[in-house]
Amino acid sequence: MSVTIAVPKETASGETRVAMVPKVADKLAKLNVDLKIAKGAGEGSRIPDESFKEPVQITDNTDDVFGADVVLAVNAPDAQAIGKMKKGAVLISFVQAHNNPDTVKALNDAGVTSFAMELVPRITRAQSMDALSSQASAAGYKAALMAANSLERFLPMLTTAAGTIRPAKVLVIGAGVAGLQAIATSKRLGAKVFAYDVRTDTKEQVESLGADFLMAEGVKAEAEGGYARELTDEEKKKQQQMLEKNMADADAVITTAAVPGKPAPKIISKAMVDAMKPGSVLIDLGASGGGNCELTQPDEVVTHGSVTIYGPSNVPALLAEHASEMYAQNLFNFLQLIVVEEEGQDDAKPADKTRKLEINWDDEILAKSALTHDGETVNEAAKKALEGNA
Repeated sequence: MSVTIAVPKETASGETRVAMVPKVADKLAKLNVDLKIAKGAGEGSRIPDESFKEPVQITDNTDDVFGADVVLAVNAPDAQAIGKMKKGAVLISFVQAHNNPDTVKALNDAGVTSFAMELVPRITRAQSMDALSSQASAAGYKAALMAANSLERFLPMLTTAAGTIRPAKVLVIGAGVAGLQAIATSKRLGAKVFAYDVRTDTKEQVESLGADFLMAEGVKAEAEGGYARELTDEEKKKQQQMLEKNMADADAVITTAAVPGKPAPKIISKAMVDAMKPGSVLIDLGASGGGNCELTQPDEVVTHGSVTIYGPSNVPALLAEHASEMYAQNLFNFLQLIVVEEEGQDDAKPADKTRKLEINWDDEILAKSALTHDGETVNEAAKKALEGNA
């Protein structure tokens, strides 16, 4: 019996991405698995059902989808859908357990083994499965375009018959994947770009993209896994003083700061926004975690004085086609760790080889990505976060 893999239609408000695209579906088909995709699953990404070729099956039966051995999704399904999954089945999706305790409970109640894509460790072997990075890249690119579109000014320097217009100044806060992509895109658009990150080891990357790296004296917050730790009160004060000075001179500010499993750090105060120049804009990519600016309202445009603040909560969904393509490839790479060839088929042709679902818990990627298994929450950080919210 072959492994059955299914992709449901996303139901979260504003979600346009899908966990499978035709190009990746073709690759899966060559692994000799049964792939089922919910009718209309790709509509938000402009992927019609007929784009998926045989042997991929399009179905409008949700029981059929959630009855698969493996369910692939962008966001974890709701509790009712999870309840339709088989005990021992596998879910691979973003879960964000600390924000979704009901989802985790449903997964445990159903006996589903779940792998949360936000937990994929940032090690060399897992780079091709790093969905956080692929989606953050899309978000950073789009954030720069949002800033350019919101500004009532040119970004590049222009020499015209009416005189020379100096380039706009863009300040990017956070030099992770999203921040670096925002820096690169802003630079390509002709802006003068400045960047800040508490992890001073990002200085070389920032400068390689043509931006100036800003530093707050005595503030260094590298943490395990390439993320940043939370700052002390004294460090926060030094950071804000430096940022307030530079924000006052910026035309656009893009914030991308995040701490995994915790609310987005509040970096920008009302007073700092008050000091910004008239007509400037702030794009807050931390909005889904509460925002990096205390004035941010998720998915709303806030006008404070003459400063525009926008905090979109799901930026990759605004680039659904390519964001879905990258995410589907991340899933395909991850799947190859758990969907393996049956033994004793060395002489069989690739098209004739059968596959089985097998989880090697000694594999660091699988062990660290697992959220629930056999009715228990197995990720310690998620368990502590959920216990703290109880």
